[in-house]
Amino acid sequence: MNINIHKEIENISDEIIATRRDIHKHPELGFDVHRTARIVAEQLSNLGLDVQTGIGKSGVVGDLICGDGPTIALRADMDALPIQETSDVDYISQNDGIMHACGHDGHTAMLLGAAKVLADKKDEIKGTVRFLFQPAEEGAGGARYMIEDGCLEGVDEVYGIHLWNYQKYGEVGVKEGPILAAADKFEITVKGIGGHGATPQGSVDAVVVSAHLITALQTIVSRNTNPIESTVVSIGMINGGYNFNIIADEVILKGTARAYTEENRSLIKNRMEEIINGIGKTFGAEIKLDYHEGYPITVNNKTAYEKLLISAKKIVGNGAGYPYLSMGGEDFSYYAQKVPGCFFFVGSAPEDQPFRSVPQHCSHFDIDERALMVGSSIFVQLINDQLMSE
Repeated sequence: MNINIHKEIENISDEIIATRRDIHKHPELGFDVHRTARIVAEQLSNLGLDVQTGIGKSGVVGDLICGDGPTIALRADMDALPIQETSDVDYISQNDGIMHACGHDGHTAMLLGAAKVLADKKDEIKGTVRFLFQPAEEGAGGARYMIEDGCLEGVDEVYGIHLWNYQKYGEVGVKEGPILAAADKFEITVKGIGGHGATPQGSVDAVVVSAHLITALQTIVSRNTNPIESTVVSIGMINGGYNFNIIADEVILKGTARAYTEENRSLIKNRMEEIINGIGKTFGAEIKLDYHEGYPITVNNKTAYEKLLISAKKIVGNGAGYPYLSMGGEDFSYYAQKVPGCFFFVGSAPEDQPFRSVPQHCSHFDIDERALMVGSSIFVQLINDQLMSE
């Protein structure tokens, strides 16, 4: 495997790893990423960048201004997940019930590494590199708040990175067009008429209604959408009932819907409403749907994708190509709606573990830390290719 890590990145590889491990030990949730943001702001300031803090509530923006030319934004997210870590690594989370189980610690470390190398090349760059360190990617849509605070003003293109344990070290996943799904969530409240379990007559059993509803909702994907178009409807939580001999009068269902096209996104919602109305009438239950549209589809701009692919191939050669796709969602989608953008994956599956046995969002999540140097090198190469004078 021929991987061409930038020499400047190789020289600071220990520092990049140390930064990632320090952030891993001290994970923070949502917008409360104050320690991480402070570290980022201090490092960027020490590099001589123009730094703004409190962007998007707790994000950091650093500008490397190098004269006239385009402005290219590079984005990393900083927040962790509410998971109790079960790893046995030396840098295990010190914050109870919180861990970096998705790789955002690595994203932050990779972008800081790239910033250090690019700051040393300031005299060679024609334009501005904007470093976006964002809070609250995991569900709260921190990107929207960053955008509201002006992080994309004057930006010509934006690029985002994600460590990806579904691909091996040396692989970079990127494609034109949709690369991550729209991620919606819903809550369904089923109201029936309770009663004694031994005398069900006269009752409307909310549990039975919910069982029929769950089965019927699965037909949206299996019978209403094109089998070659990726869609998902999943019920993740069922809550209802009081005791073994009591017919439940209310059940609450919570779930998620995912789609790679806006057409299927709308279809799912419309069919859910039709099915709910039909089953409610069939059983005499009152059923309410609360549907919340979450992150949009993440769509890679054709030109930005082509530029990223060229730069990635200079680092990993033929290892750059199609990603291992999932129905996950990303709030990078908001950036890509505003300016041409490209989101890409860097293979980080731990070499000493069975392949894909350490997935994102698991309590024993870890990465092959060599991937950090791949990501940093691609960022540096991207700026070299676009903003460096020949």
